[in-house]
Amino acid sequence: MSPREIPVSAPRNFPKASKYCLPWGVTLAVLIASCGGGKNSQSVDSTTARQGSTTFVPTQDSPTCAEPGVLACLLPWPSNQLTVPDSTTMTGLRLSIPSDAVPTNVDGIAMDVTDQNRADGFSPNSVIVFEAPGVDLLRSGVPDSTDIARSLEDSNPITIIDQQTQARWPFWGELDVQSRLVTLRPATAFLEGHTYEISIGELIDSSLNPVPLTTSQWSFTIASEQSLSGRLLHERSVAYEQIGDGVPIFKVDSVTPGSVRTVEGTFDIPNFLSNDGTPGGHLLLDDQGAPMINEEFPTYATSFRCVVPDQVTAPVPALLYGHGLLGDRGQVDFFGSFAGQGLIVACAVDWLGMASEDVANLAGILQDMGRFNEQADRMLQGLLAFQLLGRLTNSAQGFVTDPAFQNADGSPLIAPDATVFVGNSQGGILGGAASAISTEWKRAVLGVPGMNYSLLLPRSSDWPQFQVAYEAAYLESQDRLMGLVLAQLLWDRGENSGYAQHLSSDPYEGIEAKDVLLVGAFGDHQVANVSTEVLARTIGARVHSPTLQDGRSADVVPLWGIETITYPYSGTALVMWDYGTPAPPIGPEPPSEPAFGLDPHGAGSDEALVLVQALGYLLSGGLQNVCGEGPCIGTQIDSQ
Repeated sequence: MSPREIPVSAPRNFPKASKYCLPWGVTLAVLIASCGGGKNSQSVDSTTARQGSTTFVPTQDSPTCAEPGVLACLLPWPSNQLTVPDSTTMTGLRLSIPSDAVPTNVDGIAMDVTDQNRADGFSPNSVIVFEAPGVDLLRSGVPDSTDIARSLEDSNPITIIDQQTQARWPFWGELDVQSRLVTLRPATAFLEGHTYEISIGELIDSSLNPVPLTTSQWSFTIASEQSLSGRLLHERSVAYEQIGDGVPIFKVDSVTPGSVRTVEGTFDIPNFLSNDGTPGGHLLLDDQGAPMINEEFPTYATSFRCVVPDQVTAPVPALLYGHGLLGDRGQVDFFGSFAGQGLIVACAVDWLGMASEDVANLAGILQDMGRFNEQADRMLQGLLAFQLLGRLTNSAQGFVTDPAFQNADGSPLIAPDATVFVGNSQGGILGGAASAISTEWKRAVLGVPGMNYSLLLPRSSDWPQFQVAYEAAYLESQDRLMGLVLAQLLWDRGENSGYAQHLSSDPYEGIEAKDVLLVGAFGDHQVANVSTEVLARTIGARVHSPTLQDGRSADVVPLWGIETITYPYSGTALVMWDYGTPAPPIGPEPPSEPAFGLDPHGAGSDEALVLVQALGYLLSGGLQNVCGEGPCIGTQIDSQ
């Protein structure tokens, strides 16, 4: 069936991601007061939780600072001055962030970086941070996000050189809004295991006077593939070894009949966390730093929800759905319309670590970022759950053995080995990671996606409601910035940032490269366009052109560095939809209504042509040009 033949009747009640920031209509302050940070009765004590393991300990001693504190000891960041030699790692290094250099909260608790110091290098999306008091970046010739190409020109005073290839690396510069520290963002993710040298020439202030620098040249090494994705790939291997050619144990708990059935139940996944699998645990690691199964609680019952056609003439593909920010599996109900048309079976699980049940624990983590591994480690459990859900939809031994997934005559509703993936918003930020490690699907659509939470958060309209709690705990502006930077080292293990280089090319061993469609919304208030573009460059996506009407973007070259599509086309792609929202702000601050118009973040869910294009891509593998010779112009936008 070609995309134009797909009958689409799109419901208009798709849950916008913004509705799920605080699912119960309460504030974080209330959650903090009432939940005590979300600690679970099954959790280990805080001392053990901070270590991340009772056995594995980094091999080096963490030094102290001659002058303690973030500004004196952590900057410039990242720097190999914050590493020590380690012959057991892929890079020959290991991070050694001093304990007296890290952010400290109002209770005097320094951010525990034990888990960060297990890494053999820095984040592929490392933000470069240094002091240049009073600097005027534009007068100095440092490009902002509107003119990334200038970062590669000789006239630019700052260069970032890949030491392995000697190639210049594209970036943009901006001042952190609160600390006024200089931040440089890579326009494409740094390559795993590569070392980069940064050189800073003369920078000036607004009066054209030179700005003093504490250092002007240093190098940093990016973490290896093993350091970034090794834990999750190990968990995946263990899980698949357990089931062999079979499927995880599952049960159907309820079936709501109708032209579209709603099926709910659970299936077991291995539990690698220190508690029973609920929020508040951390990974258990063996002597080699690999995750190991909790002997007391060896499995975690993951809840699933599916919308299923009551009757089909032939089995249909399964679509796995990754929900929006701090939502839950119930968002899969949106796909009931497509199930009712006999096109798909749609199933979802909660994004463990980033679901509604994690909100209380996240509120506590914002007060003590040393607990951040609790969130990052549970994200791995969520990514693992999607793999095993895919096995259940693909296998003849899986869901189709239950009457809930059969026609009245007992024939299967789900086609074998035909599963595809869709992630929206948060589901798009995590969905690339889930897809990169998957043998259960070959194609994915990531709606309004991005990469690298440390880039995303300051630019998101969702952040201010969390920012209140964060800033109440961390009073120093430089601590706030570096707290997110340090958290990114753990986030990399659970979101696109740590996996994008293996998504559509250079796949992990035994895993196929994926075809991925990125669906963006120009002027997005929640997932900044720049983060979508960094993702697109990193995975080698091509973009529909013309991308935008002349004058719509503030960029010198809109979507710089992303090659255009020539139709017919199949492969990894980006389509940027324009709903008339003003161009986003330049710099690290969130857009807001009404100054920046209505938020187009969820508008694609109501746009028939978006749905036709996305579903056609998933079912046929080709990208249909639904926009003709011009940009993709959307019409469906509201303030919800």
